[in-house]
Amino acid sequence: MTTPEGQGLVPAQLAALVRAVEQDIDAERYDGAALVVTRHGEVVLDERIGFAERATGRRVAADDVWFTMSLAKHFTNVAALRAVESGRLALTTRVAEVVPEFAACGKETITVGDLIVHRAGLMTSFPPVPPEKIADIGAVTAAVAALPPESTPHRTVNYSMVAAHSVLAEVLRRVDGGHRPYRQILAEDVFAPLGMHDTALGLRPDLADRRVPVVARDRSPGLFDPAALEGLAATLTEETEIPAGGCLSTAHDLVRFAEAMRRGGTLDGQRIVSPASLRVATTIQTGDEPNQLFVYAKGLRGWPDFPAHLGMGFWVRGTGIYPMPFGTLASPRTFGGLGAGSTMFWVDPDSDVTFTFLSAGLMEESRSYERLQRLSDMVHAAVQ
Repeated sequence: MTTPEGQGLVPAQLAALVRAVEQDIDAERYDGAALVVTRHGEVVLDERIGFAERATGRRVAADDVWFTMSLAKHFTNVAALRAVESGRLALTTRVAEVVPEFAACGKETITVGDLIVHRAGLMTSFPPVPPEKIADIGAVTAAVAALPPESTPHRTVNYSMVAAHSVLAEVLRRVDGGHRPYRQILAEDVFAPLGMHDTALGLRPDLADRRVPVVARDRSPGLFDPAALEGLAATLTEETEIPAGGCLSTAHDLVRFAEAMRRGGTLDGQRIVSPASLRVATTIQTGDEPNQLFVYAKGLRGWPDFPAHLGMGFWVRGTGIYPMPFGTLASPRTFGGLGAGSTMFWVDPDSDVTFTFLSAGLMEESRSYERLQRLSDMVHAAVQ
């Protein structure tokens, strides 16, 4: 490991970051965490703190496998950009051109790009399928296809927890020829080229013994039902396919993904996406439109309206002072991904710093936003 001084970071500030996480865990705000900071591609902080499972005393380990929540959406977005680069899709392709049944109930003009930036108007909540079918891409797509939009397509940023990326995965599966299950597409086209050998959609058997259990430490009312998130994670099998939130990974693998994005889409000579795709993925596509996902926080926490700032693949910092998990001190071009109450990675192109964070013991989403913002600002403040 290189020294922080050698990469232009203040060691005392990184030590303060570690202490802040330790204090959070001691206060039982969450149970444990893995955090990695890199600069110029070199690891300057790599820490495992607290418990993977507080109830049994199991400590966080370097090879732990974490349920990454909505970070899976960003893997799916990258798979979609690869399909665009190969000519099998365009971001302007109407979903109904590939999935004809999707045209029902006023959804004829919804595009692949709309799905990625959550402007398709699809439902925020879980699709109306039996619990055992939530991990069946075909069943979810059929259910969503039969329903009208929940909000006006193309105009409103209405974050879709499951539906949009299940439909997007079905589009990718069909343009791929329909021969490979979607989990295989991700494994062969995204994870393997990046050397993410401990990452999978669904619970691959060789990962099961290292899995960090999903437990909601904060059970206060909020955006997500804690019991639903715990139950969803507990039912994962090898064949589970939830493209919006069903991937497992290690801190090491997520650092590799972030590094590939930092380096323009290529890592160790393997190109996963082009710089052209990354420009679109990391440029704000949603203007000043707020993300309707956070309407609940206006009443519950007194939050103001603030821009969604979604790119065609990642969340983007943009400008302005508002709740921002990548930190209010981040440069406007900072981009990355989030997972419900627990996970995050970001890349700040201006400082050439990445931060990867995974935690055990789910927090209520708005409080997790505030936690991540605080920790991220401590990382930005370490840059000399």
